Amino acid sequence: MTPAPVIIAVDGRSGAGKTTLAIELATRLRAHHKVSLFHLEDIYPGWNGLFAGIDRYVATVLGPLRNGERAEWVSWDWARHYDGDTRITQPAEIVIVEGVGAASQAARPLVDAVIWVESSEGDRRRRALDRDGGTYEPYWQTWADQEREWLAQDPVRQHADVVVSNAADGTAPSDVLQALTYLPALAPVMAPEVSARRGLRLHSVRIEALPDAATLFDSLYGESTNAVWLDSSNADVYHRYGREAGHGTENASVAVAAERCRFSILADDGGAFGQSVQHASGMSRVTVGCATVTLSGPFFRWLDRVWGLRTLRAPDGYESSFLLGWLGYLGYELKRETGGSDVVSPTPDAALLFAGRAVVIDHAERCAWLLALDAPDTGDWLEAAREAVRAAVVPSQAAAQPAPSAVPHFSARDTEPGYKAKVAAAQQEISEGNTYEVCLTTTLTADDPGLDPWATYLALRKRNPAPFASYLKFGGLTVASTSPERFLRIESGGGMRAEPIKGTRRRDRDPFRDVELRADLESSLKDRAENIMIVDLLRNDLSHFAVPGSVTVSRLCAIESYATVHQMVSTIDAQLQPGAPRAEAVAAAFPAGSMTGAPKISTMDILDRLEGGPRGVYSGAIGYFSLNAATDLAVVIRTLVMNDDGERPPSLSLGVGGAVTSDSEVQAEYDEIRTKAHGVLSTLGAEFP
Repeated sequence: MTPAPVIIAVDGRSGAGKTTLAIELATRLRAHHKVSLFHLEDIYPGWNGLFAGIDRYVATVLGPLRNGERAEWVSWDWARHYDGDTRITQPAEIVIVEGVGAASQAARPLVDAVIWVESSEGDRRRRALDRDGGTYEPYWQTWADQEREWLAQDPVRQHADVVVSNAADGTAPSDVLQALTYLPALAPVMAPEVSARRGLRLHSVRIEALPDAATLFDSLYGESTNAVWLDSSNADVYHRYGREAGHGTENASVAVAAERCRFSILADDGGAFGQSVQHASGMSRVTVGCATVTLSGPFFRWLDRVWGLRTLRAPDGYESSFLLGWLGYLGYELKRETGGSDVVSPTPDAALLFAGRAVVIDHAERCAWLLALDAPDTGDWLEAAREAVRAAVVPSQAAAQPAPSAVPHFSARDTEPGYKAKVAAAQQEISEGNTYEVCLTTTLTADDPGLDPWATYLALRKRNPAPFASYLKFGGLTVASTSPERFLRIESGGGMRAEPIKGTRRRDRDPFRDVELRADLESSLKDRAENIMIVDLLRNDLSHFAVPGSVTVSRLCAIESYATVHQMVSTIDAQLQPGAPRAEAVAAAFPAGSMTGAPKISTMDILDRLEGGPRGVYSGAIGYFSLNAATDLAVVIRTLVMNDDGERPPSLSLGVGGAVTSDSEVQAEYDEIRTKAHGVLSTLGAEFP
């Protein structure tokens, strides 16, 4: 008897392409493993024998193989319509069982992974008849009725680890092989395949031209289902002040802010390495081409498995920390994994895409970098991207579209009296010693009147330029953000930085009044107290994985000015401990303390009670997790979320909030959320409800 093999069941209706997939998958796995293959069509006792065949398969084939023993089974002679000869299937390191019923209810406890293959009924019938000719045609309906009866009792697809939408274009085997590497149950046996995924080669091309980012994104990714643009939409600050801005307090702050907006990153999940993941309520769905693998468990644990190892090095002259990898957002409700309670959100708790190729614009050097992992299609993509960059050097009309014409009508989760009552309730919690600071938020929502997401974002970025602006699209979900706030950066070498914002004043067209507002913020004891409390919180968050003694505050309560607001910003730096798990370091600081209050965990519970609903994408983080183990994440504020998931009417949402302390004035807190909403609402032509 040999050790128990890893058993993979490939199931699906007849004609879905299971046999071809199983054979091709076995061929690829044989590069590193001994593989045995069993086809259920060899054991079904006739055209009416689906149920009996499943029973035979489980008893005489699957049972022995599960125990590491050879399986002796009786085949079916389709020409004589009777039992055929006795055959033997030997166990191996990996056994693939394929056919209708391979992952039936009785079989599932005996297999390690279930692959469900599906395609349209028309395609399935055509493939099945093309494969078996006229012998199958008279029995097609008989067999289809048995499948329907079986699946009504046993919904196998719901229990599948991997679901394959098989277009029969030859991509399924490679996509499924990549998807299988994510399954924890297969991790030990698939170590060679996982290692191959990490042995990557980078191609890079530097182009001495500064393209218009909006034009370039529209050209390369305008038709992509999933795409991300991490957009330094106030990059002109870098050109106006650049490295010369270093004299005087205000200029020093401008220089620090300018460094945040040096690079813009544009990518989708196309190409041989393209993947995406969406996580909701403890379940992650990773899509690799035509295959989707479903995993249960915490998102940060999954992230730790796929990110955090230095697998790539930067090309000479390249100064960005992004070297391809995962890009997207982490939603606020991921707090369930970091000490917060479990709240269900209408949007995914996280959505990321894996970019195996991307364009990075260096606004300081006025050049563009093309980055791509080595793959058969890399050369073609590099050439197409090079031409797109050159064509985008002169801005096209894509970058100058007018503001959206359809005006949405927002409603608020809280009325003015209701929000003020919550401010008072937060102050009561503070007076009772349950918290020091409560970052209270509310949500504005509207039916989508038919806004074009792309035009809407272009209008937002023009009116509200920001260093961490971003445009994300994941199918019907679009995130249009003009965030000025960094949540957390971890450099490849382990340097950590958080830059919380606490304290806001509106901008004024009158330059003298504008200066007064800035000075008022700078001298505000209340705003300084809010900011300092969050600084203390973040010092604690970073210290969990920092080298002892490395946590420092390099800027405290500095004032930065943006298109619509003045803000008070501090900077906390630290050095990550060598070998520390980077995803856990991110989790230790998530969600951003500037969006919760202090102390964080108890205050999040208070917020759940007061706010009475999920925040969704708002208050989470947007950014990247790079293949050189670096990350740079912004806080999701000043952000419009457009959701058209096909299940509910298309909707818009905008989160706004402010920090409540014992010294807060109720009216001032309400005025603050109106100020923070103004930049987005005014762009849409909408009013605060």
